[in-house]
Amino acid sequence: MDGTKEIGLRNVSSTCSISEMDDFDLSRLLDKPRLNIERQRSFDERSLSELSIGLTRGGLDIYESTYSPGGRSGFDTPASSTRNSFEPHPMVADAWEALRRSIVYFRGQPVGTIAAIDHASEEVLNYDQVFVRDFVPSALAFLMNGEPEIVKNFLLKTLHLQGWEKRIDRFKLGEGAMPASFKVLHDPVRKTDTLIADFGESAIGRVAPVDSGFWWIILLRAYTKSTGDLSLAETPECQKGMRLILTLCLSEGFDTFPTLLCADGCSMIDRRMGIYGYPIEIQALFFMALRCALSMLKHDTEGKECIERIVKRLHALSYHMRGYFWLDFQQLNDIYRYKTEEYSHTAVNKFNVIPDSIPDWVFDFMPTRGGYFIGNVSPARMDFRWFALGNCVAILSSLATPEQSMAIMDLIESRWEELVGEMPMKIAYPAIESHEWRIVTGCDPKNTRWSYHNGGSWPVLLWMLTAACIKTGRPQIARRAIDLAETRLLKDGWPEYYDGKVGRFIGKQARKYQTWSIAGYLVAKMMLEDPSHLGMISLEEDKQMKPVIKRSTSWTC
Repeated sequence: MDGTKEIGLRNVSSTCSISEMDDFDLSRLLDKPRLNIERQRSFDERSLSELSIGLTRGGLDIYESTYSPGGRSGFDTPASSTRNSFEPHPMVADAWEALRRSIVYFRGQPVGTIAAIDHASEEVLNYDQVFVRDFVPSALAFLMNGEPEIVKNFLLKTLHLQGWEKRIDRFKLGEGAMPASFKVLHDPVRKTDTLIADFGESAIGRVAPVDSGFWWIILLRAYTKSTGDLSLAETPECQKGMRLILTLCLSEGFDTFPTLLCADGCSMIDRRMGIYGYPIEIQALFFMALRCALSMLKHDTEGKECIERIVKRLHALSYHMRGYFWLDFQQLNDIYRYKTEEYSHTAVNKFNVIPDSIPDWVFDFMPTRGGYFIGNVSPARMDFRWFALGNCVAILSSLATPEQSMAIMDLIESRWEELVGEMPMKIAYPAIESHEWRIVTGCDPKNTRWSYHNGGSWPVLLWMLTAACIKTGRPQIARRAIDLAETRLLKDGWPEYYDGKVGRFIGKQARKYQTWSIAGYLVAKMMLEDPSHLGMISLEEDKQMKPVIKRSTSWTC
């Protein structure tokens, strides 16, 4: 066996590409016939030096429209070496070896990767299971390396689990709910494999994941874009799976907002952290899943009905998020001067937010150039915290306008020490402390200040930051973040998270050889080496979306 295969890198030649699947004019979509998918040549190859000096927004559109062929990310492939002259970092071989050790098999077929292989930890808990959200960076790494089989198997197995009856105590969950995780039990005597799924009934806090279904749809599109294989997404099972997930979210109720109402702990931040209501992470993933589903749903009777609801929701959701969740220097000044107890459609302060509730840290944190989507907006409440995942997904899904995307990157550069520090990247900023920590987290000993979800630094976020950097034409920021990670990650044993204001210390309860820390690094490296891979996880701006609203605009306009 040659050295290339041993470290998990394959030599695969460039192939043809499929045309853009997601460039929809939403206002006219319902009248469109089924899209004709034409085959075309793949991404025209450019070097990172060209990227860093001259990527225009128009030029970036090509990433979304390309088929991202697996295998072109092999660091020692001829195409790679002649194009970018990258030398593989010693960590790459170790990362691939560790990632392969985490693979889980069901009846001889690879179906996912476990959360962590920490032999030093006495408590296994659920780190030996395959988590839907955790597997996403692993799946992207395999797709970029030309190994789609494990991803296809994972998508089909989780789809099968979705069909199970889901009960917690005596209460039945919605039909479309996807599991948080699953485990494969091997019986060596009977020589049988059994799947056991967790829909939240075993989770700490007993919270079902809202994000699992969204990640599943996003990953299905990534598989389709990477392989050019439309047949999986077009199967009746996958079509039904998407519709069931979205039916849960698009149902009409008492809500007056297009955002999705969620419980605390229903996403990556899976413990009580005051993100109940309308957390930015869920709204950004919801938006991205809607757009991904829109590109894959068939225009048959059932599909068209779902598409109609998606189109309406996307318009309303983008309108709401780009206006009410967006914060920059001007918006902060406007909120600071809000009047309260306003009534009727002409109210400027529509949510009756009390200006005195603005925390002091925001005024120092907000640069004159830059902005971000805040954590939460609901009646009389604005959570001004920065959440990395939600803002990166907002860029990748084009929930953020091009101007807002640039402003988010400006903020990251301006507040590098606070948001990146010594280990990319802060999951949330700032940390909750003292009395507020006791109230908001319920005295959670794992979420103490600057630890875990409460201001901890998570290496897995490196791949999302890198993707956002490439999409906005700033690969040099990603390079700087990857360089930081490479100084510590391997030496520290690929921890789950880091603690401290600048991420200097290995997390007090962090597992070693955390799979998504490993996969996140590999995805970031491969994406930076071959930016055309961005196409499998990025969506172009839909120019038919309604423009950003102003806070002084009334509902009747």
